[in-house]
Amino acid sequence: MSDLPRKAVTRTAKLAALPLGFAGRATWGLGKRIVGESAEIVGRELQQRTAEQLFKVLGELKGGAMKFGQALSVFESALPEEVAGPYRAALTKLQEAAPPMPTRTVHAALDERLGDDWRQLFLEFEDKPAAAASIGQVHRAVWHDGREVAVKVQYPGAGDALLSDLNQLSRFARLLGPLIPGMDIKPLIAELRDRVSEELDYGLEAQAQRAHAEEFAGDPDVMVPEVVHQSDQVLVTEWVEGIPLSEVISNGTQDQRDRAGQLLARFLFSGPARTGLLHADPHPGNFRLLPGRGNGTRKDDWRLGVLDFGTVDRLPGGLPATIGHSLRLTLEGDAQSVYELLCQEGFVKESIELDPDAVLDYLLPIIEPAQADEFTFTRGWMRGQAARVADPRSPAHQLGKRLNLPPSYLLIHRVTLSTIGVLCQLGATVRLRDELEEWLPGFVEEEAPAAEA
Repeated sequence: MSDLPRKAVTRTAKLAALPLGFAGRATWGLGKRIVGESAEIVGRELQQRTAEQLFKVLGELKGGAMKFGQALSVFESALPEEVAGPYRAALTKLQEAAPPMPTRTVHAALDERLGDDWRQLFLEFEDKPAAAASIGQVHRAVWHDGREVAVKVQYPGAGDALLSDLNQLSRFARLLGPLIPGMDIKPLIAELRDRVSEELDYGLEAQAQRAHAEEFAGDPDVMVPEVVHQSDQVLVTEWVEGIPLSEVISNGTQDQRDRAGQLLARFLFSGPARTGLLHADPHPGNFRLLPGRGNGTRKDDWRLGVLDFGTVDRLPGGLPATIGHSLRLTLEGDAQSVYELLCQEGFVKESIELDPDAVLDYLLPIIEPAQADEFTFTRGWMRGQAARVADPRSPAHQLGKRLNLPPSYLLIHRVTLSTIGVLCQLGATVRLRDELEEWLPGFVEEEAPAAEA
């Protein structure tokens, strides 16, 4: 491909090809069935072709289209296996790579943003990108002081492209539904659109990354690279060498999977408590598994490297204590108290009246990982939860439709679901309850002060 496609007509035509292509392939599949090929073979081929087109279009467009694809990719654990198989490889590609910008475009962008003498800032600069993301691509380089660095360069026109893609995708939301059966696509796109301006601002990203790097400096479990330099649409950070989480998912050892899962859960809950910020883009491309002091020879030696702080939720007091309170009360089986708390927080609108016991029955399977000392997250468990909530005939589906998600909880909800999706992709056994007790406000009941004699 050449430059990032920016003309609205071109981008709209490419996006329109997704649902139209899906319909066309369905017709092709029907024709194959008429001439006698089995439904199973035709179905697999149909899904494979759809997956290939999905990656090609979303990857080439970058912008909002690729951001949408990355958001979808962490939910593939919820898909039925016969659908998930063909999509898994294509969606996973979106987590780590996409067609790159031409070298001339990268150099022109650096000329404009760092000055004509930008090469003097680097001892070495690799023209071939090390990674490509939704709004920029990363180049490996050596800073003038000898440090290995990652140079993130924003695609020219990325802001306009991002908004255009997401607006266009929202119009196709109903037709894109088959990509993730049972999932409401439109709110996901709307929430991604709300975060566009923040992600385009590398100054805000640098602030969030510096806050995390300072807080986690010397941490035995989590490593955040320091910010080296930041200017308009260019961000230079320390280089992180490690195993991408996508590789751990595809062929990591069980020890690596379990350790990555434990650290991912730890970072999810400890980050807001320690920094007042929630890292809100938990797809596998943003994490690395790094050898610790023992060089990864023991399970506990591995550390989690965390990248890309372009999307964060600002939570000055950490995660809301209501989450911990309601989770604890649900585990205790206190249906009435859970229901009253959900009503107070706006999860149940004033005009709605629900049976507290039914609400408890709805919640308990979802929080199963917090009940045991340790829990093994699997794609099968995730698919079971998705099917329970998505089946229009199930009580869970009927009740879920009547619950409300307050805007202040929307991003927290998406990040938590996405993280659980990654844990299921890992197949990790995690001591989740330990992390909740350590980091989640309200999960552990505070002891009443002893009365004075």
